[in-house]
Amino acid sequence: MSDPFVVVGADAAGLSAASKFRREAPDRDVVVFEKGQWISYAYCGMPYFIEGRIERMSNLLSLSPSEVDERGIDLRRGHEVVSVDPDAKTVAVETTDGDTVEQAYDDLLVATGGRASVGPFDVRGLDGAFTLHDMDAAAAIDAYIAEPDEYDPDRADVSAVDRERVDRNAAMAAPETAAIVGGGYVGVEMAEALSGRGLDVHLFHRSGHVLSDFGEAVGERVEAELVERGVTVRTNAPVEDLTGDGRIEGIAFDGADGPETLPVDMAIVGVGIRPNTELLDGTGVETGAGGAIRTDEYGRTTLSDVYAAGDCATAIHAVTGEEAWMPLGLTANRAGRAIGATIAGDPSPVGEIAGTAVVKAFDMEAGRVGLVEDEAAREAGFDPVRETVTAGSRSGYYPGAAPTDVTLVADRDTGRLIGGSIAGPDRAAIRIDTLATALEADMTVPEVERLDLAYAPPFSPVWDPILVAAKVLNGTLDGD
Repeated sequence: MSDPFVVVGADAAGLSAASKFRREAPDRDVVVFEKGQWISYAYCGMPYFIEGRIERMSNLLSLSPSEVDERGIDLRRGHEVVSVDPDAKTVAVETTDGDTVEQAYDDLLVATGGRASVGPFDVRGLDGAFTLHDMDAAAAIDAYIAEPDEYDPDRADVSAVDRERVDRNAAMAAPETAAIVGGGYVGVEMAEALSGRGLDVHLFHRSGHVLSDFGEAVGERVEAELVERGVTVRTNAPVEDLTGDGRIEGIAFDGADGPETLPVDMAIVGVGIRPNTELLDGTGVETGAGGAIRTDEYGRTTLSDVYAAGDCATAIHAVTGEEAWMPLGLTANRAGRAIGATIAGDPSPVGEIAGTAVVKAFDMEAGRVGLVEDEAAREAGFDPVRETVTAGSRSGYYPGAAPTDVTLVADRDTGRLIGGSIAGPDRAAIRIDTLATALEADMTVPEVERLDLAYAPPFSPVWDPILVAAKVLNGTLDGD
């Protein structure tokens, strides 16, 4: 075989591309380099492993190295691609033994993902302070929370785990009070996870409501749920520093009455992620939104025969038609698969993105899609008009019915639906898929109001909450 397809990164986008390519082009080589030992794992499942809902770390693995090998993919773990020469069409690879080798490619996919952003906080060398962006961190956090004589090492039952790090954290006295810095996805999910492990949890968020990307209505519902479950939520409370000598001892933050310090013995920093693009430094590749690698509708970069996908790459926003960077799981898997098909000879668009996302906070579910905040809508050239309604999740007489908040955002001039969010405790999150489909189809609010959504008392009232919101918003648009 010849004409190698080289992939950098062995997670969602990388292995999706390699697997699809191998099926479509069995006569060509495919080589996947992964700098670490972990491959194809469920990043979004890590908070639930830490909470204890997932009993074994191996449950979070989608593919094992042996399964990748069975697919005919040349997987090389412990191999870090450090640079790319687009003129020579080679990559420089450093091995764990300290050697540097060159690998030629006919086509190259950069699927290097992202890394946790720590802002001004340096968690390195401070015991009890963590970011959560890989499986070794999840294993270490799980071990740190447990009492030394109660920790079950079989929970981290994967050979790739950093056993020395796990054992070190398992030997420390279990924490009692935890601070979470950042009220986004990771912060909210970890608040539930740590509360489930019996810790006194304090969540700090810089802005006025948690889950900023979901809008104020969702943030208020989620915050209320967190507080009711015993989490102390501090909004408009920027964290200035993590304090401690060797092991974390406190969180310094700006409180309502000035600087304060809260004593803690554990901290999770979840203030966002950054795309891993350094291996393309010096190549002249163009970057775009969020500093991610700029790609076209087929995942091609501005370098010949070089593609990018996943958390390190941009995509086209379904509402604005412009470049956007939204690192989410489906985006990575879908783009990787499409690129694998394209390189094998079947040109396949990676698809547009709308930022569709869901999150759970105890019994509260939340979803968002499109342009939820007015500022983002105006920056994209729209004149936003919004309505928020509260409607029942099922027929009122049927057990389990619960209030569901739906916010819809439309463009005043065209009536086009451009965004929405949902919050509620009874299957609210899955309803966001209806709005995502409507956005992808460029539907107007009147068209959404006329959707023939299913009705039966156990599942929905006659007027689904989305239809109620569309009806109210349509009335507002008609009155303008």
